Amino acid sequence: MFRAMTSYSSRPPPPLSRASMVIGLYGAMALVAILIAAGRGDPDLYRLGSPPGWLLAVAPLLGIVVGLFVVWLTRLAARWAWARDLHRSFRDLLGPLAFRDIVILALASSIGEELLFRGALLPWIGVWLQALVFALLHVGPGKRFLPWTLSAALLGLAFGELARQTGSLGAPIAAHFTINLVNLRYIVRVPA
Repeated sequence: MFRAMTSYSSRPPPPLSRASMVIGLYGAMALVAILIAAGRGDPDLYRLGSPPGWLLAVAPLLGIVVGLFVVWLTRLAARWAWARDLHRSFRDLLGPLAFRDIVILALASSIGEELLFRGALLPWIGVWLQALVFALLHVGPGKRFLPWTLSAALLGLAFGELARQTGSLGAPIAAHFTINLVNLRYIVRVPA
C-alpha cells in the first residue's frame, strides 16, 4: 500500500491550462492593486471621488461605446502594412483560442489591468505616468509590436481620462473588455 501511494505522488502535476495562467496573472495584478490602494489608505479601487449615482450607472455603457470606436479604428488601421503585420504576429503568438478562452482573457485582463493602472496607480502617480507604465507592460517581442505599445500608451491616457471624468472604473473596464473581446476574436478568426 505504501508503494502505491509513493508512485502516485511521484507523478508530475498536470500542466496549467491557459485559462488558469491568465486568471493567475491578472489575479496577481488585482492583488497588487489592492495592496497599493491599502498602502495609500484608499481601499476603494472602483470609485475615484464621489460620482453621482446616475454617472456610475451609465459609465459602463459609455465604456462600451468608446471600446467599439477603438475597434473601428483598428479595422481602419488594417489598410496599412504595419497593422496587418501586427495582426499576423498576434495570430501566431496566440495560436488557436476557443471563444471561452477569449472571454476569460478579455475579462481577466480588463479587470486586473484597470484595477492596477486606473484604480491603484492613477490616483497615486497621475494620468501620464500610469499610461507610461501601462505602455511598458505592453512591450512585445520585437519591433513589430511597437504599434501595440504606442496604442497602449494612448489607451492608457484615454482610460485614465474616462476613469477621472466618470469617477469610477466602470467605463475603462467596459471599454478595455470590449476592445479585447472583439479584437481577439477577430485576430483568431480572420487571417491577415
